[in-house]
Amino acid sequence: MSQFFQIHPENPQKRLIDQAIQIIRDGGVVAYPTDSGYALGCHLGDKKAIEKIKWLRSLDDKHNFTLICSDLSEIGTYAKVDNAVFRLLKAHTPGPYTFILNATTEVPRLLLHPKRRSIGMRVPDHSITRALLGALGEPLMSVTLIPVGEALPMTDPEEIRERFGAHLDLIIDGGACHLEATSVIDLRDLPPKIIREGRGDVDPFRE
Repeated sequence: MSQFFQIHPENPQKRLIDQAIQIIRDGGVVAYPTDSGYALGCHLGDKKAIEKIKWLRSLDDKHNFTLICSDLSEIGTYAKVDNAVFRLLKAHTPGPYTFILNATTEVPRLLLHPKRRSIGMRVPDHSITRALLGALGEPLMSVTLIPVGEALPMTDPEEIRERFGAHLDLIIDGGACHLEATSVIDLRDLPPKIIREGRGDVDPFRE
């Protein structure tokens, strides 16, 4: 059974954040709130935890995993960003967007799309997420917590505990989240391609 931390959504308790980071570093899979729905996260280089997330979400190797980053400079370490893409990222981060970019060699191979070598990148606007990233000091490997066969992300931590508690190491209760998933924008080539319309306004990315 998973641990269950109630963390303040605007003023996260450092003690609980530090405990959550230790669980992540020890190979744990965590459900945590973002500025869209709840997400599943783990250490970006932990193969066993990543495989567990793939099993929980029934994902195949073609799924674009996402690195949750604290800022733009961190994105630049793990994804190839030219000046035009940087300007787009700067204008829309932090926020409820996932950007598909070409990965650098810093990204573990097991996270990459097998043919495209792409990776999702995201800078959420949520105090708990930012606190986790600040304490971790590197990106968090993540996918939106959308149950198999459903279209919307989970938003209620009590329901997450009821449905997934037996398989998670930690559930962070940061209150209810938005019902929409992120908007997904492919920036590997310009002009941008809108892959999924979600919570973020996609009009700036239309041709």
